[in-house]
Amino acid sequence: MTIERRFDISLIASLALKEKQIQQNYRPIIAVHKWFARRPGTLFRGLLLSEFAADRRLDEAYFSGQDFEGKVVADPFMGGGTPLVEANRVGCDVIGCDINPMSAWIVKEEIEHLDHKAYRKAADKLVSHLQEKVGDLYVTDCPTYGDKNVPVKYFLWVKTLPCENCKHSIDLFPGYLIADDTRHPLNVLACATCGELNEVVDLEQPGRCKHCKSRLHVAGPAHRGRCDCPECGHSNKFPRAKSGPLGHRLFAIEYFNPARKAEHKGRFFKKPDKKDLKRVAEAQRQLTDLKAKYIPDDRIPAGDETTRLHRWGYDKYSQLFNDRQLLGLELSCRRIASMKDQRLKHALATNLSDLLRYQNLLCRYDTMALKSLDVFSVHGFPVGLVQCESNLIGFTNGNGGNVGSGGWTNIIDKYAKAKKYCDAPFEIQHIGARKVQVPIAGEWIGEQREGSRPRSVTIRCESSAELNLAAGSLDAVLTDPPYFANVQYAELMDFCYTWLRKLVGTNAEGFGRASTRAVDELTVNATEGRDLASFTEGLARVYAAMARALKPGAPLAFTYHHNRVEAYHAIGVAILDAGLTCSASLPCPAEMGGSIHIHNTASSIVDTVFVCRTNGEVRRGHLITSLADLTRIVRDDIGQLRIAGVKVTAGDIRCIVFGHLTRMAVWNLRAMWDASATTEMKLQTLARALGALGHHQEIIDSFTSPAAAAIAPPANNLPLFYMDERDAVAF
Repeated sequence: MTIERRFDISLIASLALKEKQIQQNYRPIIAVHKWFARRPGTLFRGLLLSEFAADRRLDEAYFSGQDFEGKVVADPFMGGGTPLVEANRVGCDVIGCDINPMSAWIVKEEIEHLDHKAYRKAADKLVSHLQEKVGDLYVTDCPTYGDKNVPVKYFLWVKTLPCENCKHSIDLFPGYLIADDTRHPLNVLACATCGELNEVVDLEQPGRCKHCKSRLHVAGPAHRGRCDCPECGHSNKFPRAKSGPLGHRLFAIEYFNPARKAEHKGRFFKKPDKKDLKRVAEAQRQLTDLKAKYIPDDRIPAGDETTRLHRWGYDKYSQLFNDRQLLGLELSCRRIASMKDQRLKHALATNLSDLLRYQNLLCRYDTMALKSLDVFSVHGFPVGLVQCESNLIGFTNGNGGNVGSGGWTNIIDKYAKAKKYCDAPFEIQHIGARKVQVPIAGEWIGEQREGSRPRSVTIRCESSAELNLAAGSLDAVLTDPPYFANVQYAELMDFCYTWLRKLVGTNAEGFGRASTRAVDELTVNATEGRDLASFTEGLARVYAAMARALKPGAPLAFTYHHNRVEAYHAIGVAILDAGLTCSASLPCPAEMGGSIHIHNTASSIVDTVFVCRTNGEVRRGHLITSLADLTRIVRDDIGQLRIAGVKVTAGDIRCIVFGHLTRMAVWNLRAMWDASATTEMKLQTLARALGALGHHQEIIDSFTSPAAAAIAPPANNLPLFYMDERDAVAF
């Protein structure tokens, strides 16, 4: 019984779609530390159960406990560790490898056992220590009700630069809107003249400032790299890389007044007063006197993403933080470094690393959602003109719930929930309109637990192509390989790594390197000179190494999607070079449509799961010989996804089509494949085979035209994916 026979597209797609909408509720383990583009755990659970849970339908096995003792599962591109965590959870021994040392650190933290009480005690002491040292830097006075020393949620800063002509300090406001009326009763605008905050009904006619009577504006003076000086009118260009980073001015505060919240409508906003500005100066003084030990002085190397930072004058990572942030982070590091318990020290060091994404001057303030957007809310380094500084310590609303995001209390709570999930994992089952948390008895995440047999967990930071695995030692390889282009994870992770490495030292797996970047990283990167051919060759080396280690007929299954068909040429070549045949290509939602980097783009939320083996069986009805065959198969996939609740887009259809075309190109080329040919020749051969059924855009258009709905089958007539004996073709 295998994935090809037992995987249920509509079941797993339904679960994965719901998980990706609020993944932290379905898989709390992901809150251990930020990683990028995590695939849904429900998908990999479905693959594992389809392959290993003998004689049970997937819908029956999914919500019951499993223990696949003796099974060994590897992930050569473990990233955030989702396939490994899912395999470890169901009792498999796991082997994970990634060239990025942050990946090795994060996955170890996810799986390694934690004493919950000891962790909470240590974390509470850290928060109390910070409250004593710098707590008075995160309060303000409420001008509305007169209350003193209420907690601040967010400080808002605007970039400034001196006028080239008259030296006047210019505020680079792209706009003066602080909050719109979505989650606040009225729109909040900063006055361009006096800086006071005004609540207005109509942004089309904002009127005049209630304080200085100047006309209010929504649009600011800074746009397209230029800003006119309000004093002399000179047009100034920005950024100015040679002059270093631009300055910042604190111009607004969102705070919380617990004593007045019940009677107050909306949020609390204010212009900073003299005491607030004095606190800024006090943070600077304390930082100067402190003589920092843990603030990294690493320079920012050139890169596809980091080049943007260089354009804005940033030369060192430490320049991406203000003095108050640096002070709080330095004090946090000192407290963590002094801890004697190594496990607790590593847990809190992981928390600090994750906290960094909210404690920096690249965070933005969402004027609609009224919250901080962490630096990694997009897969890059966004340099805006208005920055959001979160309360470093964090605070609660009196009922135990965290207010705002980005503080220590918030990060600690999420980490604690993540590690408790390891001891008692669950699934969310939807019964009608209800969501029911279903405990999965007998399953747990970790290397050991009292009263249970130990599990082997091997985590390595190196190229998977160099991993020394015995032939025939693996029962499965499950992975999510690199995206091929655009997302430079190593460049982004260096942001956290420079701090974490300084705090925990260089003895951790892979931490001997000064950077997480590596020449063998599998991304297309113009700065490093890595192109499609190098991506193809690197992927092929890893797949070949995994294929040699697989037991005969065991699966190598991986998720993939991309907008460009050339990216599929690379994976087709890698499969064939490894001596594998693609026996299935299965669609499954893997992204959240509302993500900033997905929303309102042509990108797909649907991955193709490619299932590959040295020998096995393929569904006879999925051997495509004509455009009509492809149309039928894609139509069935679309139907299964619609049953699951997926609103299938043109981008999704593109990826489904690319998946089936790639699968068939591999099938048709497998007998005559020449692995010794040049990479360029192999890519051309794959491209020709993939295009043999017609131009892919014509095929995609046939499903996205106004008439496409007419060919979709009724949902209640769609078969399950289960394959019977008569439909199986051995290879």
